[in-house]
Amino acid sequence: MGRRRQSVTIKHVAADAGVSLQTVSRVINKEPNVRPAMKERVQASIDKLGYVPSIAAQRMSGSRSYLILAINDRDLTIADWRAREGRDWVDQMLLGGMLTCAKHGYRMLIELVDTHNDHVERELGAAIAALQPDGVILTPPHSENPLITGLLADRGIPFARIGSTHSGPGIAMTMGDTYNSRIATEHLLDLGHCRIGFIAGPKEFSLSDWRIAGWKEAMFAAKLDTDGLCERGDFGFDSGLVAARKLLDQPSPPTAIIASSDQMTFAVLQVARERGLKVPEDLSVISFDNSPIVRFTEPPLTAVDQPIAATASRAVELLIAARDEGIPDEPVRVRGELVVRGSTGPVPVRDGD
Repeated sequence: MGRRRQSVTIKHVAADAGVSLQTVSRVINKEPNVRPAMKERVQASIDKLGYVPSIAAQRMSGSRSYLILAINDRDLTIADWRAREGRDWVDQMLLGGMLTCAKHGYRMLIELVDTHNDHVERELGAAIAALQPDGVILTPPHSENPLITGLLADRGIPFARIGSTHSGPGIAMTMGDTYNSRIATEHLLDLGHCRIGFIAGPKEFSLSDWRIAGWKEAMFAAKLDTDGLCERGDFGFDSGLVAARKLLDQPSPPTAIIASSDQMTFAVLQVARERGLKVPEDLSVISFDNSPIVRFTEPPLTAVDQPIAATASRAVELLIAARDEGIPDEPVRVRGELVVRGSTGPVPVRDGD
């Protein structure tokens, strides 16, 4: 049996080119202080040996780590994974982030941190010390945790705050929540609905209020009342049941409901079934998230497709450029779109109309 072929390393390249490891590293990292003739010599050895630079080789220059670290909430992420309910926030974030990192010669890692932990600074500090990332992507609620943003700012690490537009350090980014909510509401208005209920997320997420704002903007523009038509949940199924029942228990219940997560929308569908309401004949329903499972509900859900992958991709680009170009002065917005399926239809004609 043949001997396994040994991987080509930076040492092989240096030996073949007759230069130091540091010189090879400077060529790999495209540093300016390398003579053209030396650069060609090293590149010829790289091409001949089929060498693919590793992160360790790229880091030898000491200027960059070539790592982007994404921080996600531990409890929410683990709960989603264990429930196996089809939510794909982390998948989409990695899709956009990892592909863009690879295009620029970077790698992306994800770390789960408990934002409510009293020792969050120590926990995150240990990860930062071990990985020495060139940039960090924060997702809600980490993106609005002053302990986390303060630690990164103190250490001079560029970071993106997805779901946060507060003034302060870092790159503020949103996924167009106000816009997304408005276009969802306008879709229902175009179908003739006047009583449009809204199930928002918890107050600790700024995006919850941004979505309420978009719904209200569209309703007010149509000169329609919103009193009593907004309830809050925690993005989970059980909270959606409570909110949907409150909305549909009203003397003049909504003919359409927008819910701020797929799980809360599934709850709306269940409450509608309990009450003998057909979707969309009696009640139109729109969801946020657009995770894969919404295509397989009955009927398939009209949903706001949040641009998670595109936002993560943009965050990576901004973080890589931050060292040379600085960070944007204004919040960066990446808007989503409404995917229309079978859960929305014309306003029903009710007795007395």
